[in-house]
Amino acid sequence: MSAIAGIYHLNDEPINLEHGRRMMKDLEKYPADDIQTWHNEKVFFGCHAQWITPESVGEQMPFYDYERQLVITADAIIDNREELYEKLQVHNDDRNIITDSQLILLAYDKWGGESPKYLVGDFAFMIWDERKKKLFGARDFSGTRTLYYFYVNNQFAFCTAIKPLLVLPKIKKILNESWLAEFLAIPVNFESVDSFSTIYKGVEQVPPSHSITVENGRLSFNRYCTLTDIRKIHLKTDVDYEEAFRDVFSKAVKSRVRTHHRVGAHLSGGLDSGSVASFAARELKNTNKLLHTFSYVPVDDFVDFTHKSRVANEKSYIKSTVQFVGNINDQYLSFDDRNPFTEIDEWLEIHEMPYKFFENTFWLRGIYEEAHLQGIGVLLNGQRGNWTISWGPVLDYYAVLLKKMNWIKLYNELSLYSQNIMVNKSRIMKVVRKKAFPTLSNLIQKEDPFHFPMIINPGFAKKTGVLEKLHENGIDISASELPSAYEVRKRQFEKLYYWNTTGTYSSKLSLKYSLWERDPTNDLRVINFSLSVPEEQYVRKGLDRSLIRRATNEYLPDKVRLNLLNRGVQGADGVHRMKKFWDSFVSELQQLSVDPIVGEFLDLKEINRAILKIGKEARPEYAFDFDFRILMRSLIVSRFIKNLN
Repeated sequence: MSAIAGIYHLNDEPINLEHGRRMMKDLEKYPADDIQTWHNEKVFFGCHAQWITPESVGEQMPFYDYERQLVITADAIIDNREELYEKLQVHNDDRNIITDSQLILLAYDKWGGESPKYLVGDFAFMIWDERKKKLFGARDFSGTRTLYYFYVNNQFAFCTAIKPLLVLPKIKKILNESWLAEFLAIPVNFESVDSFSTIYKGVEQVPPSHSITVENGRLSFNRYCTLTDIRKIHLKTDVDYEEAFRDVFSKAVKSRVRTHHRVGAHLSGGLDSGSVASFAARELKNTNKLLHTFSYVPVDDFVDFTHKSRVANEKSYIKSTVQFVGNINDQYLSFDDRNPFTEIDEWLEIHEMPYKFFENTFWLRGIYEEAHLQGIGVLLNGQRGNWTISWGPVLDYYAVLLKKMNWIKLYNELSLYSQNIMVNKSRIMKVVRKKAFPTLSNLIQKEDPFHFPMIINPGFAKKTGVLEKLHENGIDISASELPSAYEVRKRQFEKLYYWNTTGTYSSKLSLKYSLWERDPTNDLRVINFSLSVPEEQYVRKGLDRSLIRRATNEYLPDKVRLNLLNRGVQGADGVHRMKKFWDSFVSELQQLSVDPIVGEFLDLKEINRAILKIGKEARPEYAFDFDFRILMRSLIVSRFIKNLN
């Protein structure tokens, strides 16, 4: 794993090596096992390396292949090494020592601009092709590694982080108002529909699933991976699907525990992280290594206010998984001194942009910090699991059966599901009808939809045309009907803007704490398999998420595997943690609410309304209140703007 940087002049002007050194100097805030550079008159490459995999130890990076006249600097772990050995005809004696960056270089030499299609893993890289006088690079399909760039006056520069680019003389720290407008107007957690843009004008990013070519004085991009129209597979029995699941998932996990350091994992009480931990613990046992798990739990004096179907403290479920699986060193961390408010400045520094996921910041950073102190090199998670391995939205599936008038199957499924969750069939059917025919349901029983409050200044929204832009991209923030789970899943794999947020914070946390976050549920092979499985495998015999529940029969305890009644909810104690800081929180908001600079971008009337509603006391149930969320987002944006200069 590495932070990479580079400069390329598209004309005959030689590069100023001091500019490259400035970028590398700015990367020194991250720990490194090695720092190297390579340059000629027109190209500068740098690498601030952290050695994670066995093959990366002592790696020369940037690497110059004299025979092929190719130079690469890469931030990459490649997972389909065995497949690439065969396709690239790597000699048997070299297979255990060849680095991931050299494999990428061989792939480029064989397939050129098509090479990213053949790579499975987490990567961002740039290659200087000396013979063709061009730069070529790519970012992995889901953007798990960041790759920023700017291009002005025939000078192209790139970097894993944003701030090293800002030290260069031809770029200025100017707010990108279009990006900020989208950030403020979009109610959900992604930031912008423009997958190229960032908060800084002139600094852009290579989108997920894209390659970049710089040649003949121009930049061009190519989307090399799409995850649509994947053909369904048809196996003979349910057992065949379960075996196929275990096969593809075990390969994904095995490839992601490849490190000479310790292996850690986020572990909650659910199916996704539990499956990751179970498969990983088994794999590590083969090499006499323990899996070290890190689980967030609320502070001791927190009283769970959430609905009876939700669980704020998942420790009993986590313990059940640990005892069933074995080979796990489990740790339960509450980070008593941290909360979303006190984390803001640290996260703005790490993330380099405003962020929305404040509910989880205090324990996310805490786990990274603790994992780093314990020598963890790879930190596993199951973050993408809801859309891949544990897919299976039962009510949406029943709505499909209803619309298709598949009465017998619907009746049988409803009966079993009703028994499993101990709820009357008529109550379930009422929800299913509403999902199947939402427009008709609204006509019969009119409900006033409660929308997420708009915090963007109406004048700023008009100036930037943000609402029209969002509408053109299929985002209607005034829509009264929620999309079906199938529509949301489809967007997750079609729209690149969903991927950027996760990749941004995981890349930058990884660099800060010198470890690599890896998600087997986001493995390209796992995704392709999951999208190819027929829907009836995912909802079966009254079970939602049926395939993973069946396939993990010997991997997870029944308390977790067959739990249909409770779901974990993380960050519920966020406001409770802020009690001692509530007066400071409200005071800063009040100052913000009369700040003319912030008022150019934020709707101060809406902010004042929210302050009046929740400002008197820190009630724990505000943790998921819309008004608390808009106030936190406003505060984060305000601090970023104030720190901009």
